Amino acid sequence: MKVLFAAAESVPFIKTGGLADVIGALPQALYRSGVDVRVVLPKYRGIPEKYRNQMEHLGEIYVPVGWRSQYCGIEKLMHDGITYYFVDNEFYFGRDAVYGYGDDGERFAFFNRAVLQLLKTIDFQPDVIHCHDWHAALIPVLLNAHYRHDLFYYEIRTVFTIHNLLYQGIFPFDVLGELLGLDHRYFTAEGLEYYGNVNFMKGGIVYSDHVTTVSPTYASEIQTAHYGYGLEGLLYSLGPKLSGIVNGIDTRSYNPATDPHIALKYRSSLSKKRENKKLLQEELNLPVSADIPMIAMVTRMVDSKGLDLVVRVLDELLTSDDMQFVILGTGDGQYEHWFREAQQRHPQKMSAQITFSEALSRKIYASSDLFLMPSNFEPCGISQLLALRYGSIPVVRETGGLNDTVHAYNEFTGQGNGFTFTNINAHDMMHTVRRAVAFYHQPEHWNKIVKNATSGDYSWNVSAKEYSDIYEQVTGKN
Repeated sequence: MKVLFAAAESVPFIKTGGLADVIGALPQALYRSGVDVRVVLPKYRGIPEKYRNQMEHLGEIYVPVGWRSQYCGIEKLMHDGITYYFVDNEFYFGRDAVYGYGDDGERFAFFNRAVLQLLKTIDFQPDVIHCHDWHAALIPVLLNAHYRHDLFYYEIRTVFTIHNLLYQGIFPFDVLGELLGLDHRYFTAEGLEYYGNVNFMKGGIVYSDHVTTVSPTYASEIQTAHYGYGLEGLLYSLGPKLSGIVNGIDTRSYNPATDPHIALKYRSSLSKKRENKKLLQEELNLPVSADIPMIAMVTRMVDSKGLDLVVRVLDELLTSDDMQFVILGTGDGQYEHWFREAQQRHPQKMSAQITFSEALSRKIYASSDLFLMPSNFEPCGISQLLALRYGSIPVVRETGGLNDTVHAYNEFTGQGNGFTFTNINAHDMMHTVRRAVAFYHQPEHWNKIVKNATSGDYSWNVSAKEYSDIYEQVTGKN
């Protein structure tokens, strides 16, 4: 099976969010299972020089962007057994950031067309092009519109993965002809039209051979008005063409037994974990005690992460309960300001690190006892998987991938790897946190919970098998 991944970002080259983690790890798991998988990415200015210097120049092509013909250099790099191709155009990608420009529609229209245009040059005829999020969603559309007549492309099938339906790539009607070279046949309710605009993600959903998203619960949620953002009817109509597959994590990199960022390496040892906690408490100027339960968040500070629930009850929790709270992240100014002020109100119980540090995030996973994720929605979530891997017990709202990966502890059966609540309600969250803290002080229960958490398989191996099954299904190759 030959598969080409098309995405906007991937570790270790460029990262703005969880998409990059998926594109960095899933191809590795597929490769280990015998799939010939390769990845194509834009060549951003922000890619570290050490990787840029390793790239081999394969040639140049010209890519149609509406009536224009734009230069495209093709670079190649081998990394950890995977072949990466980079689409080089300084006008589109020689910028300081990855997203957020007024011409993002044109930039990624170019990238989508370039992915199809470069296949003959790199001499790779994939069985499947696996397209990720709206930045690569036009590939199935353009394949159907401009390339099916060519025998080289005729048998290529497409899989489209929705990582977050909130970001759909919606642009004015003019892009249809100006950038995509498509006529009005594609601008219909059954095609790319979305309230008078062109919706890139909708194109990927309609024209791909199979649609996946990043957890079974999220696959169900996006078929409802609350989570569907206007596409719920289309998604509901897909039936078995829509699958939910939970993400994994890179268990080689995220491994408390080998992690270079943490002081005391461990597998599931609570004593070593508590020594790490004492070192972190010292670093963050908190009272040093192995017995005080530490609750942590490593998060983007945005509304969707459920921070309003935390804001509502954190003062009450820190005033009346014996616990410490550590938060790491950046985002909306209102949240950053609130957590800074909360630290001033509770200097002995709270540390707000309004920054992002990979090293500090790993110390927090390795030191905290509980990991809070009260998200309004969470397509899959990576943080709860990392927390489980490091024995930090998740307290989550039952949504998306959180619902699929964190199972409420049952003190009667000894089953469960975390604590959960259902409603978007601050006091439900507070009650669940207090319940978790109560079990923290009962070693006979806490040891079971940590064992359940750290013994789970959070690798990509299971998910890679599910993706392989979908590739076989859409190509008919068993």
